[in-house]
Amino acid sequence: MNSKLNTGDSFPALTLNTVDGQQVSLPEQLDPGAYQIILFFRGKF
Repeated sequence: MNSKLNTGDSFPALTLNTVDGQQVSLPEQLDPGAYQIILFFRGKF
């Protein structure tokens, strides 16, 4: 993805691996009726 999301943009489809070996599919696993905050931690800056 080369550009930022703007107000009203749809969240792009992503599948992420969690630290416990499971997968999370976004935005499929998000509640569409609730506000969501997604944080990404790179681990080291």
